[in-house]
Amino acid sequence: MNQIFSALSDPTRRAILTLLRQGEKSAGELAEPFHISKPSISHHLQTLKAAGLVLDDRRGQQIFYSLNTTVFQDVLSWMLEMTDRGESRQVSREEDNQ
Repeated sequence: MNQIFSALSDPTRRAILTLLRQGEKSAGELAEPFHISKPSISHHLQTLKAAGLVLDDRRGQQIFYSLNTTVFQDVLSWMLEMTDRGESRQVSREEDNQ
């Protein structure tokens, strides 16, 4: 989970994930909107891949990236659990104060 949040902490990586919401894209297509070097984009993609946020598929000399929605679902489930527990504790405190 720490690796996921670390990967999400960078605005460039979040922008890459936003681009991938539109569908699968090659590394070259993902690099186009950014004014950084291709090795930097590659580093960001490797970080996202290591966190499990993106999947890659090599086709010939090109690599295509897509979102790994399973990981996003896991993170959202965890966040919802945390929120639910927080609400339960708040309700318990309010009941104790009455």
